[in-house]
Amino acid sequence: MKTADLVQDYLRAVEREASALPAERRQELLADLAEHIEVTRAERPGTAVGVVLAELGDPRTIAATALAEAGHGNAWVPARGDGVDAPAARPGRVHPLVPLLMLTLAGPFGLVFPDQPGPLFSFLFRVVGAVLLCTSVHWRAVQKTTGVLLTAVLPTVVITTWNLSSGVLEEDSAPALVPNLVIAALIAAACTWLWRIRRA
Repeated sequence: MKTADLVQDYLRAVEREASALPAERRQELLADLAEHIEVTRAERPGTAVGVVLAELGDPRTIAATALAEAGHGNAWVPARGDGVDAPAARPGRVHPLVPLLMLTLAGPFGLVFPDQPGPLFSFLFRVVGAVLLCTSVHWRAVQKTTGVLLTAVLPTVVITTWNLSSGVLEEDSAPALVPNLVIAALIAAACTWLWRIRRA
C-alpha cells in the first residue's frame, strides 16, 4: 500500500472514531495529526510511515483522548516518539492576531521612537512576533516560513542594508522614509495574507 494511502486510511479511522466531536474540533485534530506525520517524516526521512503511525497510537485511543479533552478546550497533541498516547497542552494557543500585530507594529514602533530603546523594542517585537507565528496552530509550516521571511527576515535585511549603504546610522540622521514605507506596506500585505489563510 502506498504511503499516502496508509496516512489517509489512518486519518479516516481517526475521523470515524471521533465522529462525536464537533466538526471544527474534529478537523483541528485531523490537521494536527497530518502536520505531525508530515513533520516527523521530514525530521526522520528513513523512517517508514507505518512506524510513525504506530508511534501516534491506535485511532480509537486518539479519538477517546480528544473526546475526553473536548470539555476542557484542549486539542489532542501527538506524543513525540515515546509510544504513549497522552493529551498535552498544545503550544501556540495564542490568538492569531497577536503575532500579526507584533510584526506589524515593530516598524512603526522604531519610527515613533527613533532613539534608544526604540530600535531595540522594534527588534524584540519582530523576534517575539516571529516566534509566536512559528509556534501557532493557525498556519501550516510553509505558511509560517513564508510569513516569517516576509514580515521579519526581509524587513530586517532591507533596513540593515539601507542603513549601512546610505550612512543612516549617523547620530543626526533621520530614518529614510521610502524604504520604511515599502517595508511597512510589505509587512501589512503579508499580515493581511496570513490573517486570511489562518485556520480557525
